[in-house]
Amino acid sequence: MSKHTAAIEWSRAPHATDATTYSRNHVATLAGGQTVTMSSSPTFLGDPEGADPEQMVVSALASCHMLFFLAIADLKGFPVAHYADTPAGELGKTEKGQALTHITLSPRVTFVDKAPDAATLTAIHNSAHKRCFIANSLTAEVTLDLG
Repeated sequence: MSKHTAAIEWSRAPHATDATTYSRNHVATLAGGQTVTMSSSPTFLGDPEGADPEQMVVSALASCHMLFFLAIADLKGFPVAHYADTPAGELGKTEKGQALTHITLSPRVTFVDKAPDAATLTAIHNSAHKRCFIANSLTAEVTLDLG
């Protein structure tokens, strides 16, 4: 199997708007050298200009689903011309504490030549979801809004 790495770095700094606490801003460096400015959600005193960890999980799920969808659709003879998604995650309480409890993927797909019928499109999405490494790693309920 494969190994996936990243680096996280934070240094103490004053909070931009609350003198009683510290900044949650930090930098994630991915294995390819890309950097992402991150923070906690604004709900938890984070900077709205930074990506919060929950956004990154939701984005990772949507990306993983999309990559499997593209491969499966292509193998089935439905090459994709454009794919867009606006995934949304909901934070809720569980027996373990707060967690992402529900994530909705809302993919919108256009195809190069011919589009699959509705049943085939749903089957391709279901197959992509079943194979997605991130989906298989999460306890959050994941739903697809194909409307």
